[in-house]
Amino acid sequence: MQSNRLLAGLPVPISPGDILLPLAASTVRAGFPSPAADFAITRINIGEELVQHPLCTFFLRVTGDSMEGAGIFDGDLLVVDKYLKPEHGDIVIAELDGEFTCKRLHMRAGQFMLRPENPTYPDIRPKDGQTIEIWGVVTSSVRRFRRA
Repeated sequence: MQSNRLLAGLPVPISPGDILLPLAASTVRAGFPSPAADFAITRINIGEELVQHPLCTFFLRVTGDSMEGAGIFDGDLLVVDKYLKPEHGDIVIAELDGEFTCKRLHMRAGQFMLRPENPTYPDIRPKDGQTIEIWGVVTSSVRRFRRA
């Protein structure tokens, strides 16, 4: 089942075209600075880096703060792969009674639930008659710190 929101264009399919960006040969420390000896630059295809199944992968923009504990924040752009089979512990996009939500999938001992990564939100457990469909697996999150 796909909702009208999907058909209306909320998710944006990712084009399989090449986007080549420079990648420095060295890593960058998030601790104390280190002098870099060599800045040899190669190029990576950002599409290949983020997308494994281009025809089944979409971008979705996050709203809300229920996944902050997983490092997903309001305004982040999620890369969602519909080809992957959801597994326990995956961060997924689920359609819950016609609305989309991003949560961690919990499947253990015959129980199924969607868990937020913010303790102020409750777990989502299916109720009788409730429709929950796992729509895709989140594979990456892109966060913008500054607009150019």
